Amino acid sequence: MKTVKDFPIVCVGGSAGGLDAYIRLLRNLPADMGVAIVIVNHLRKVATLLHEILPHYTKMPVDLITEKLDIKPNHVFIIPAKHDLHILDDEFRLKPISKPQGWPDVITVFLRSLTQHWDGKLIAVIVSGYDGDGAEALCGIKEAGGTTIAQKPDTAKQPNMPISAIASGCIDFILSPEDIAREIIRIVQKDVN
Repeated sequence: MKTVKDFPIVCVGGSAGGLDAYIRLLRNLPADMGVAIVIVNHLRKVATLLHEILPHYTKMPVDLITEKLDIKPNHVFIIPAKHDLHILDDEFRLKPISKPQGWPDVITVFLRSLTQHWDGKLIAVIVSGYDGDGAEALCGIKEAGGTTIAQKPDTAKQPNMPISAIASGCIDFILSPEDIAREIIRIVQKDVN
């Protein structure tokens, strides 16, 4: 029987322009904060390079998620292309993308899985991107006791996703990527003290 994981998961959902936000966020997060960062980026057809790019901006290990990979704190995890991401038994589970046409909903799918299968604290962050993926699941994150954050639209290269998140009515904070990092640190430290 596995032990219950109680460290926070920070899901960062983004798409077009997201790389800028991921870099600005990771540059400002300490490597030993005790959270797992999961970057859920819209990529339907193209393989991601985030696991090769982002290690230049953080001291945390950056892993491309594979089936049944164990979720660990002080790591950055990247969703692979053409997959929906779920959590079960404290491990990542990958399924073929459920919405191969139109705008993907990989962020919404993962956030819903977190609310059902993760016992630790949840922080959902929506950054730059087209469409509104993730917005539908934000109220569920709040109902589960989590925190929701949207990138301030005027700091996003593509503000559609943050604007959709804000329009959900379930966003706690609207911040620049640097201030999102500070807020994550504050939330985590408040829980420790």
